[in-house]
Amino acid sequence: MAAKNNPTVRRRRLGAELRRLRVASGLKSTEAAERLMVSQPKISHMENGNRAISPRDVRDLCAIYEVTDQQVIDSLMEMAGESGQRGWWHPYGDLYDSVYIGLETDAASLHTYAPMVVPGLLQTPAYAQAVIGETIPRLTGEQAVTHLKVRLRRQHRIYDPACPLRLWVILDESALRRVVGSPDVMREQLEHLNALGAEPHITVQVLPYTAGAHPGLAGQFSLLRFADSPEAGVVYLERFTSDLYLEKPSDVRHFSVMYDHLQAQALTPDSSRDFITCTARTYGDAAIHS
Repeated sequence: MAAKNNPTVRRRRLGAELRRLRVASGLKSTEAAERLMVSQPKISHMENGNRAISPRDVRDLCAIYEVTDQQVIDSLMEMAGESGQRGWWHPYGDLYDSVYIGLETDAASLHTYAPMVVPGLLQTPAYAQAVIGETIPRLTGEQAVTHLKVRLRRQHRIYDPACPLRLWVILDESALRRVVGSPDVMREQLEHLNALGAEPHITVQVLPYTAGAHPGLAGQFSLLRFADSPEAGVVYLERFTSDLYLEKPSDVRHFSVMYDHLQAQALTPDSSRDFITCTARTYGDAAIHS
């Protein structure tokens, strides 16, 4: 999906541009708020992409920041109008990861390290249902169905015929060994992994136990990059109650280097495919003898 159709990403980029213009004008956020006659937190929310921004506010901020290029003003106002639109995920309710879904929908590439479970984009329906049911406490049956629908809808992004997501996944061996659902569910999931890994835009590597200590021991992370700003990126750190999004260039570089090290320590894609095949067979044998 193009960025102009993605309100989450649009708000974040518009906010970043407004922050840049404010800093260039020499104004503090408190001064900008005073001149716009709003609270300082509203300026912060605008710049952080946490809320939709009206074209009128953008026009008034451009005047405050002494932006005179009408083409720039019109572009920012158009972006503001688009930031108020609703993404495909909004009808499903207030999902805890809606910001991430917006970023994932717009990303050109996604590099992710998964230490515990297979990432949502690669999950089979049965595996996803088991993960959701066991990892999100106190879900009602209806809420569990909603989460499953959204997770499976997210997977459309990797099959987008116009611009499929370039996906690189490094799985810790733990994610393959942990029985989620049942041996049959695991066998199906691992066979699905190998089928997806055969796609030209998807790479799957396994980081075996024998790799020893590695940079990924700190936990799961994902690195998203976007077609219209390939030099930039967002690092996503998933947490149980509140996720973290890191966009400073130094943070993005740090995690990019971490990912390079993980790629070097992991099995090659071909060896990973063989490893996954052998592991899937153990689940098939377990199902036969159960």
